[in-house]
Amino acid sequence: MEYSCVSLLIFCMSLLCFLISTQGRWHHHHHHTKHKHHSHHDTMPEISAPPEPSIALAPEPSGPPDDENSGGSTEVFDVRKFGAIGDGVTDDTNAFKMAWDTACQVNSSSTIYVPNGFSFMIQSTIFTGPCQGGLVFQDFDDGVHVVKIDGTLMPPDGPEEWPKNNSKRQWLVFYRVNQMSLQGGGAIDGRGKKWWDLPCKPHKGINGTTLPGPCDSPVAIRFFMSSNLTVQGLKVKDSPQFHFRFDGCQNVHVESLHITAPALSPNTDGIHIANTNGVQIYNSVISNGDDCVSIGSGCYDVDIRNLTCGPGHGISIGSLGNHNSKACVHNVTVRDSVIKVSDNGVRIKTWQGGSGAVSGIMFGNIHMISVRNPIIIDQFYCLTKDCLNQTSAVSVSDILYEGIKGTYDTRSPPMHFGCSDSVPCTNITLSDIELLPAQGDIVLDPFCWNAYGELETLTIPPVYCLREGVPRSILDNKDMDHC
Repeated sequence: MEYSCVSLLIFCMSLLCFLISTQGRWHHHHHHTKHKHHSHHDTMPEISAPPEPSIALAPEPSGPPDDENSGGSTEVFDVRKFGAIGDGVTDDTNAFKMAWDTACQVNSSSTIYVPNGFSFMIQSTIFTGPCQGGLVFQDFDDGVHVVKIDGTLMPPDGPEEWPKNNSKRQWLVFYRVNQMSLQGGGAIDGRGKKWWDLPCKPHKGINGTTLPGPCDSPVAIRFFMSSNLTVQGLKVKDSPQFHFRFDGCQNVHVESLHITAPALSPNTDGIHIANTNGVQIYNSVISNGDDCVSIGSGCYDVDIRNLTCGPGHGISIGSLGNHNSKACVHNVTVRDSVIKVSDNGVRIKTWQGGSGAVSGIMFGNIHMISVRNPIIIDQFYCLTKDCLNQTSAVSVSDILYEGIKGTYDTRSPPMHFGCSDSVPCTNITLSDIELLPAQGDIVLDPFCWNAYGELETLTIPPVYCLREGVPRSILDNKDMDHC
């Protein structure tokens, strides 16, 4: 009986194992057949494809980008894709020109991408517009976010390395472009030292003289006959001459620039504008060997805010009227700024013999730190000692100085109003002025010559030399050549 029970148990277990094995083989065969059936219709596994990126990859330099861009997308063109090496020695000019020409033909917005960690040497070049869509010349890490980079743009090193057939008056020029943004956290190194040391430069000749001879030096970045421009976030240093120049431009927005050059580097203005209107210069730091910002003839609707300037020559309107020319500047505001250790603070400078007018100027809430000539109007501007006296002059009127405080270098008076004998300055207004000597206790008296205006508040130091009213010469001269 016991043997029969054991036999029955063994038989049941064997039957159960057989059934499980058969079911497993059937299930494996069924699953394998289903998988083969799926593969017959589609070469890809059953996984949903990721969405297309909103920014297209840079094209190879052998061909233009795909014209079938989705609406609102931005084409990105990496200069390395066009052959740029970025070792600081190889000439990368052609790669940049190819990238520009390709990006300029895109109907939608496009970005020229100058990657970090590289130094690109570029010859004197003109980037010409107009372009089909908006263009961003970018030297930051991607097409959306601005980041600090180590990459650098640089010209040939000095006049001896400059190609003889290239202009020595300019380096990078953007001509007839519209809706362009030059931005990023990158660096532009003008390599200006060898240019500054030319014997034709002031005090660079034998025994500190200035020798005659060819003296052209390139402006680092020039915009010419362009509109709707943004320049933002760049670090620019050591330009051979002006760092930025805007000629014949409209609607210019400059934001968060950092411009540096040695205090004795000649003619290295930070930003120069001429025949340009609708200008905003905000939140920037400039120290150099000349004017932080210089405003030439033909400029109007200029707003400068939160600028830290110096060492340098301050913020200037002019010089105007050179070679008996007509000059017009109006509606300029400079406010909420700091000027430190500079030869001048806020300055208006005109040559004798010119014509035209400077009017509607406001300097407000400016802090001076050890500045010579914190407030100066000079209608006898001259670079030599042998300028001839002339009767005609660019008129200066409607100038407001408000909330200008700080310290001045006692080598010059804190306020200087040197106005033309025949065309006096008129309607000068002083309000809330407090200027004290940076060293010592000697308070110098302001200087006035043929200057008319009023005090809205008491000033430190006191100003007694402004004349009241409007001079008869202005009232009688109805044909004065105003703008």
